[in-house]
Amino acid sequence: MGQLDEKVTLVTGGSTGIGLAIARRFAADGATVYLTGRRKTELDAAVEAVGERATGVQSDASNLDDLDRLFATIKERSGRLDVVVANAGVAEPARLGEITEEQYDKTFDINVKGTLFTVQKALPLLPDGASVIVLSSTNASMGVEAMSVYSATKAADRNFARTWAAELAGRGIRVNAISPGPIETPGIRSLGTPAQGEQQLADALATMVPLGRIGRTDEVAAAAVFLASDQSSFTTGAELFVDGGLVQI
Repeated sequence: MGQLDEKVTLVTGGSTGIGLAIARRFAADGATVYLTGRRKTELDAAVEAVGERATGVQSDASNLDDLDRLFATIKERSGRLDVVVANAGVAEPARLGEITEEQYDKTFDINVKGTLFTVQKALPLLPDGASVIVLSSTNASMGVEAMSVYSATKAADRNFARTWAAELAGRGIRVNAISPGPIETPGIRSLGTPAQGEQQLADALATMVPLGRIGRTDEVAAAAVFLASDQSSFTTGAELFVDGGLVQI
């Protein structure tokens, strides 16, 4: 018996990195998993990796028509949604003097607008007692050079979790945030400069973490299973750091 047996779950941005790890762990724990991604090739590969419990729906979290189509698909096939993981997000480093309107709009549209309307449009499918998990970041609690726009979006996502936890408490719907620190993903590798190199970036990040290493995607996925399952039945409005102590110590 898995912790998520018979639960219907959604993981946005589930085609790579943390989202894919969460989708795989949910399926392994018995859940039906819907996962989304913007790029069909990557999404198809992710569905194959997750296995027979997975259904992929190509979708851009910032596109409301895509979201309507996503939730219509879930309603038609499953009729309800027990767990929502709002994970879709982007990060593009830029110092204050380099930030463009295009970068600002793209980052806020996907990370903030996308999270807001994903959860809003999921509401009609959520039964009482459902679980909503919002992916924030340790960047929301720190000042990280060249990451001000991304950090601001993740601070907004963290506050969404607090506010929605209050609004939905009467239905027993729990809303929590996960804030990963440096995690080994394709996304974090892309933040390194050509001169810096991928391994040098990973080594530099590891020196900042009290546990002396960057995290693994499966460690974030384990936290998501806890918040999605009945094991966290008295946890709402919380922020669960998966950061090796980066923010806490």
